[in-house]
Amino acid sequence: MMVINLLGLALIALIVWWFWLYKPNKIIANNNEVLIEVKDGVYSPSSIQVSASQPVTLKFIRKDQSPCSETILIPSLEISEQLKFNGITQITLANLSQGEHEFHCQMQMYRGVLKVV
Repeated sequence: MMVINLLGLALIALIVWWFWLYKPNKIIANNNEVLIEVKDGVYSPSSIQVSASQPVTLKFIRKDQSPCSETILIPSLEISEQLKFNGITQITLANLSQGEHEFHCQMQMYRGVLKVV
């Protein structure tokens, strides 16, 4: 019984860390291309800052075979793309308005944000 309680507490701690305490990998893009790895349930980097004054190309390389990882959605930009497994899928964005554009898989388990300044 004690083992079950300890496992339950460990699971609760993991959930709290994942949803509230986890700090994603961040990058400030100085050029117009960013490589984003899709692996082990996360986008890396998952927080990307770009300039509104120039176009940017997001290059997703999917290394995760999970069905959830095969689609990338950027709802605020009306983008939905299938990601190639072990290949690069490019999404070029131009004329971005300042603000934050969240991106995620169709189930919102993989999550990231594109910050345009």
